[in-house]
Amino acid sequence: MRKSSLLVVTIAVTGALTLSACGSRGAKSGSENAGGTTKVVIGVDAPLSGKLSALGLGIKNSTDLAVKKANKENLVPGVTFALESKDDQGNPNTGGQNATALVGMKDVVGVVGPLNSSVSLTMQKIFSDGKLTQISPSNTTPDLSLGPDWTSGKYTRPYPTYFRTATTDLVQGRYAAQYMFNDAKKTKVYVLDDKKTYGAGLAAIFQDEFKKLGGTVVGTDHISPDDKDFSAVATKVASSGAEAVYYGGEYPEGGPLSDQIKKAGAKIPLMGGDGLVDPEFIKLSNNNSEGDLATSVGAPVEQLDSAKAYIADYTAAGYKDGYSAYGGYSYDAAWSIIQAVKAAVEHNGGKVPDDLRTKVLAEMAKVSFTGVGGQVSYDQYGDTTNKQLTVYTVKGPDWKPIKTGTYTG
Repeated sequence: MRKSSLLVVTIAVTGALTLSACGSRGAKSGSENAGGTTKVVIGVDAPLSGKLSALGLGIKNSTDLAVKKANKENLVPGVTFALESKDDQGNPNTGGQNATALVGMKDVVGVVGPLNSSVSLTMQKIFSDGKLTQISPSNTTPDLSLGPDWTSGKYTRPYPTYFRTATTDLVQGRYAAQYMFNDAKKTKVYVLDDKKTYGAGLAAIFQDEFKKLGGTVVGTDHISPDDKDFSAVATKVASSGAEAVYYGGEYPEGGPLSDQIKKAGAKIPLMGGDGLVDPEFIKLSNNNSEGDLATSVGAPVEQLDSAKAYIADYTAAGYKDGYSAYGGYSYDAAWSIIQAVKAAVEHNGGKVPDDLRTKVLAEMAKVSFTGVGGQVSYDQYGDTTNKQLTVYTVKGPDWKPIKTGTYTG
């Protein structure tokens, strides 16, 4: 997922980045703890407050859970892991400032996050300049790993520090179109988006694939995330003859949008991407979203044998907030960094290398293990090799999985 509109990083932030990035390169990663172990920090950046905090807190808590497990098991002898969390509030400019701060902390060897793809766009160069590994559990925009020309089939990895455990919208949008046309048997769709990077990109990919399959897009439009009244576009949808709506966006607007479309007389399903899969969508729709659809990354963790221990440990830890849509993939992102630290120490004769941050980055491409969401490894672009997606539908007060698979082109 996820993107808010891209904001320009200020000159002041860029200047601070240059200073902190240069200052961190020669610094020793890790500091001595009282017990004689080396403290190694894993950073987290996510919206920990604001309207997307339900997702952000699941990311933070799951990363914290991985850190605690690594310490409890003494997974890397001589190393004590710690957590440093930053709240970006879903704001790209704040995310850039957080990235600069994390790069400047010499003990930080990797960062889990952010939630939003647009926030990543402001962070990537900062992390790259600081040689700091970044792994997002939820970014889905192809540009982040495949470069700006991916639509023409030219894939170029922009930054070697960027990885993700979520598959991209290139797969998600096409898979959603296949489901809509082949499984749901809808041939006429109205396409909407929130004008943000994530939403607009996802909607465009869906629309292109839906047309290729033989479907008809009866109308397109945009909404503003700052609005609460979507009655005008809801009226357009109701008079268009659409059999379904595809919405590229997130649940804070998606829920009310679904509600207002149905109240306008269009008793048709609204479908979207992983940005909708949260119980808040249903609440915000005034429980008027029965039968709505959405895709989300991976298979539902509740159905995976590989996730049983994670779910049990998360529950036992007593976190106030649920693990939400990206918890399992956040845990896998944090565990990837931990595994890279383990390999770097082992390859240095059991001692923490002075340039641990650089060594962790070098080990990331070789990371491979069975994680919460299944097999975890990364391709030459830093993307997950796990391309599974799941279609969910609203049944009563919950999202229920109805099909897991991947795009077949």
